Amino acid sequence: MSNNDVALMAHLMRRAGFGASYEELAQRATKGYEATLEELLHPEDQPELNMDVMQRYMGWRDMGYLAGNQGYWAYRMVNSPRQLEEKICLFWHGIFCVGDSKCMAPHNILVQLDKFRASGLGKFDQLLLDVATNPAMLYYLDNQLSHKDAVNENWGRELLELFTMGVGMDGHPNYTENDVKACAQAFTGWTVANGIPRYPYGRYHNQFLYNHFDHIEEEKTFLGETGNFNGQDIITIIAKQPATARFIARHLYDFFVADEPQVPAWESTPPQDPELIKALEEEYFRSGYEIRAMLRVLFNSDSFKNAQFAKVKSPAEVVCGTLRLVGDFAQPKPRMYDAGLEIRYMGQDLLNPPTVEGWHTGREWIDSGTLVERVNFTAGEMGRVEAPGIQAIINRLGAEGPTVPAERLVEGCLEMLGGYGLMEDTRTLLLSQFQTASALDTGTEEFAHSIGQMLQLIVSTQEYQFT
Repeated sequence: MSNNDVALMAHLMRRAGFGASYEELAQRATKGYEATLEELLHPEDQPELNMDVMQRYMGWRDMGYLAGNQGYWAYRMVNSPRQLEEKICLFWHGIFCVGDSKCMAPHNILVQLDKFRASGLGKFDQLLLDVATNPAMLYYLDNQLSHKDAVNENWGRELLELFTMGVGMDGHPNYTENDVKACAQAFTGWTVANGIPRYPYGRYHNQFLYNHFDHIEEEKTFLGETGNFNGQDIITIIAKQPATARFIARHLYDFFVADEPQVPAWESTPPQDPELIKALEEEYFRSGYEIRAMLRVLFNSDSFKNAQFAKVKSPAEVVCGTLRLVGDFAQPKPRMYDAGLEIRYMGQDLLNPPTVEGWHTGREWIDSGTLVERVNFTAGEMGRVEAPGIQAIINRLGAEGPTVPAERLVEGCLEMLGGYGLMEDTRTLLLSQFQTASALDTGTEEFAHSIGQMLQLIVSTQEYQFT
């Protein structure tokens, strides 16, 4: 097992999950890349996260509020053994956006997230049906206000523009205004049933309701096909479009490989890696629209393996990745909602995106305010030398001998964090912290303090903002 094997495994675990400790990376590297990838791609074979203690800790009252649900999800992202399941949940949440600012019912949005966990790696048409019947989504995009004698086009328009096809491809439009109208008509009658009254045990989940009396029963022409279409027919037609394959492929590339331009630019901006996008499109159709199969192609590609540190971390990746390294959020504890709130302060208000378009990603995650939040949070966590994850780093480096050269301490900390590289100026600056000593005695408290300080400096660098 070489350092390169561990670095590649760290890359996979950052992208297909939220990172891992050096010990876990070494174990997975021994198991092998392909075997680890298959394990990640089949989260159903891994044990579920035991949520009993946390749910008892939180109680049903907290789950009726946004902060409680955000804390619940952050806890899952940090601790779930099904790392790709949580990562794909975050992926779809950034596409099929539903915001609590309008719904004011985060427990209903949580139902959608559970669907992403259950179906997010499966067939895209089934996932789309799950989304189209989710009460939070129907309410968020006003389909409960769409009636046979007064059609609301909001859901139909966003379904095509932001959820499945995009406005255009290769400089050409993917659909027309008439397609939007036909789509909206096909989804009339897809609505939300009234919820059970909230007392005495809090608000219950709303349910999907199909009201056939309020559905437009007539021929519609949609994307070149004509028939008495219902919503499920529309989903079937959308799923087989080349534009849909391209749209999903580019989203997967943008989320898991390297930052792309924002979605509105995709009509006139070609993919930066057309060969991989083409391979993903082909796998989409070959597999019958299966996302798992597309990700297998993506993660095994040279494009992915060579794209280390080519993406700006999202706030969720910054917070959850750091907490997984620190290893001190494995059980419910006071202020457990703080992790979800930290993600919010960095610009990603989970369960509450700014618009139906979602968050602008890549370099747009960072401005002068959010950068301060990132540095303060990560440096504060890494300086806690008593935390289990930091103690493991101290013990591993301390076991290398009675003394550790200053240069090795810097390199060792970079390895322990997952193989980060530094610009030469940054490396020189970090080494300058040890001007008075060329080597550090591993048997002293000063050694532990120096490692904590070095970890704080590393996570404060520009390089740590990339994944």
